[in-house]
Amino acid sequence: MSTLDWSVLILTLLGVIVYGVVRSRNSQSMDDYLLAGQSLPWYHVGLSVMATQASAITFLSAPGQGFSDGMRFVQFYFGLPLAMVVLSITFVPIFHKLKVFTAYEFLENRFDTRVRTLTAGLFLLQRGLSTGLSIYAPAIILSTILGWNIYWTNLIMGGIVLIYTVSGGTKAISYTHLQQMAIVTFAMALAGYLTVKLLPDGVGFVDALHVAGKAGRMNLIDLKFDPDSRYNLWSGLIGGFFLQLSYFGTDQSQVGRYLTGETISQSRLGLLMNGLLKVPMQFLILLVGVLVFVFYQYNPSPTFFNKQETDRLKESPYARDYQIAEIKHQNLTAQRQRIVADMQVAVQTKNEDAQDAAVASLHETDQALKTVKADVIKLIEKNNPAADTNDGNYVFLRFVLDYLPHGLIGLLIAVIFSASMGSIAAAYSSLASTTVVDVYKRLIRSEGDDAHYLNVSRWATIGWGVFCIIVAQFANRLGSMIEAVNILGSLFYGVILGVFVVAFYVKSVGGRATFWAAIVAELFVALSWYLNLTAFLWLNVIGCLLVVIFAWTLQRFQRFQRS
Repeated sequence: MSTLDWSVLILTLLGVIVYGVVRSRNSQSMDDYLLAGQSLPWYHVGLSVMATQASAITFLSAPGQGFSDGMRFVQFYFGLPLAMVVLSITFVPIFHKLKVFTAYEFLENRFDTRVRTLTAGLFLLQRGLSTGLSIYAPAIILSTILGWNIYWTNLIMGGIVLIYTVSGGTKAISYTHLQQMAIVTFAMALAGYLTVKLLPDGVGFVDALHVAGKAGRMNLIDLKFDPDSRYNLWSGLIGGFFLQLSYFGTDQSQVGRYLTGETISQSRLGLLMNGLLKVPMQFLILLVGVLVFVFYQYNPSPTFFNKQETDRLKESPYARDYQIAEIKHQNLTAQRQRIVADMQVAVQTKNEDAQDAAVASLHETDQALKTVKADVIKLIEKNNPAADTNDGNYVFLRFVLDYLPHGLIGLLIAVIFSASMGSIAAAYSSLASTTVVDVYKRLIRSEGDDAHYLNVSRWATIGWGVFCIIVAQFANRLGSMIEAVNILGSLFYGVILGVFVVAFYVKSVGGRATFWAAIVAELFVALSWYLNLTAFLWLNVIGCLLVVIFAWTLQRFQRFQRS
């Protein structure tokens, strides 16, 4: 990166951090530190909810997902607007009325301490692991740009966020989220515009969409009901609804965001704002990845997008083999460029036969390119067994560094860092609040004063920060980050949601039945994932329904035994 890029990057990040810390410098109580004094307006709530979900994974891995798999991932979010409506009607007024710090406090009032502790524990495990992935994603950037060791980079990335989270608490997080979302929206829109401008003369936005469609990247809606398909309309509407309902309704990293609302109405408006804007936002981010794919149809593409690993190959005993693979790749990309040019002419002249022939040739060339890439990956593994061989997380980053103008490169890197800081900070805060309120205050020391709990909250934040950084050190073999983090969530969210569904709607079921139902359901979900019985989104539905069914059955069995 140039001096201009570094200046833009540093000034943007400093501006975000300093603004958040200064605006939150009066956070002296536990209520201020964990809930921002419940004083924030609806737009604060809405943007903070969006920023918490939109991590660096969103802006690194989602364009790579669009590049390799097209637009179908957007179906994952189709259940989100409906989930926001349900949450606004049910969860929000209950949490506000009870004046809780965490979602899990409600469960002890409804059931008992065991259910509260188990559900909080499932959340802590899931969120701690997921946050490690959120730290690893932006660490990829620094390690790729600067050639830094990824382990030290994880430590630096997680540590920077930890500093302002410990000092300012939830209010600092909410204020930084405002700036982060403004920067993110502007920069990603500009990146999409410049990607189209970089296409050859005579190739506009509509032409790019035609090319993407012929290459199978405009696969926006899949109406086929297939439990084994990860992304279709039904998995998004049903499985996605259960996942989003659980994430926003029971995950403290999100509950803590809308509990900061000044009133029930402000919290509701913030959630509905998220429901209206999240799907279009994700659509545009995936579209940027599709446009990058189209750009590389007209221009030479890297054999492997992780430049750090290919640079190592060039200096390794396998350099000659890599050079041969590079020559094959260059010849195939030149052939692909000619085919795409012919296909564009066929589309403009509405010659269906020529279009079909071009599409067939394009698919054949793509298969040959995949074979070459597979050979390169084998060389990378031989040279460095610990290498990250999934380069989908590097696609957008490599494009930005190679083709976008200086200044904008620094801004886009700042976007990815800002998004990461927002989600990581919210996660640190939620992990600390759950640990203090649901574990420490409930089971260890229940009679401390406010200053004591505020101090413990800061130490809990530090402890979870260290844990998440350690997790990040082992995240490089999980493939696409945006898929990995959602798979991890699906292993826990359905069961957690099931506990809350029983609490809200099945009044006849008690704590003992719910506790054992949750344990059995979690084991079944883990086994289903391990045996690959269904696509991961359906695990949210399965987990929720199993808890409800098992809890109701166990409660009936208990009554039968007593009768």
